[in-house]
Amino acid sequence: MKKPANETRQHILSVARALMTQKGYTAVGLAEIVAAAGVPKGSFYYYFKSKDDFGQALLDEYFADYLSTVDALLSAKGPAAERLLGYFQYWSQSQANEVLDNKCLVVKLGPEVCDLSEDMRHLLKGGTDKIIKRLVRCVEQGTADGSITTAVAPQVLAESLYELWLGASLLAKLNKSTGPFERAVETSKRLLE
Repeated sequence: MKKPANETRQHILSVARALMTQKGYTAVGLAEIVAAAGVPKGSFYYYFKSKDDFGQALLDEYFADYLSTVDALLSAKGPAAERLLGYFQYWSQSQANEVLDNKCLVVKLGPEVCDLSEDMRHLLKGGTDKIIKRLVRCVEQGTADGSITTAVAPQVLAESLYELWLGASLLAKLNKSTGPFERAVETSKRLLE
């Protein structure tokens, strides 16, 4: 039985996301994507005009899923500082395990595709801006509820925390160690005081 069109498109994206999370964007060719997805090459071009168009769709889907997770974590009950630390704990756990579906595509694909595609760079920037906006809102809530007492402006604090965690993710990959995440947790706690 033939899959509905949206299921086939979603299947291609899901299969390719796992491949690209493991190997990177340029290392995965069209032939590998369609072979892994079990679809003919024509199916790929039916849903995506080009690999760049596909990459944009992949990033759109990634950010939609990821922002939903961020929203759930940052809107949980409790003081805002605890919610922020819960988000960073999730980040640490999801990036340190071997499950490819949870890996951060900003860390994996960002440095690679920013020089290849201006459209994909804009999507990455827009997605990270949305994450930072949510962090800013949570920092503001923490200032209001008294759980965050730093004098650092919410925007600067949110950007600094996000940059810290992106760096920790890269160093954890380079070192094959959770040490950078452990240090990032401790630094985050100090920054939120």
